[in-house]
Amino acid sequence: MKPWIIILVGVLALLWNAGGAFDYVMTQTKNEAYLAQFTAEERAYFDSFPAWVQGCWATAVWSAVLGSLLLIFRSGLSVAVYTVSIIAMLVTFTHNFFLAETKMHEMVGQEAIYFTALIVVVAVALWLYARWLKTKGAIS
Repeated sequence: MKPWIIILVGVLALLWNAGGAFDYVMTQTKNEAYLAQFTAEERAYFDSFPAWVQGCWATAVWSAVLGSLLLIFRSGLSVAVYTVSIIAMLVTFTHNFFLAETKMHEMVGQEAIYFTALIVVVAVALWLYARWLKTKGAIS
């Protein structure tokens, strides 16, 4: 595998995951300009997350960013870090769609399900790519 392709995929992954990190930071810091796009009900929904969900959300976001950086630097640790991200993401989404008093898709609509599915597909694809690179010896 050519190193520039690995770096390109890593940079694209970092840009994708930076979007999630931006959303997380803006939501957690209660940035008024960013939160203006949400209804009062949606803002209350984000504020209602218990600490364990906040922790899983943070873990999912920041480990995805770290996994992308590790991929850029051709580190095999990216596989383990992406694994942590996926597990934390699935726990967060389980809360949001099944355990929360108000379910995300009930509040936002079907597009929440589609976008969440896209997030999971990209995360799993990056994990599979990193795992494949590691088995081929392209990252160590």
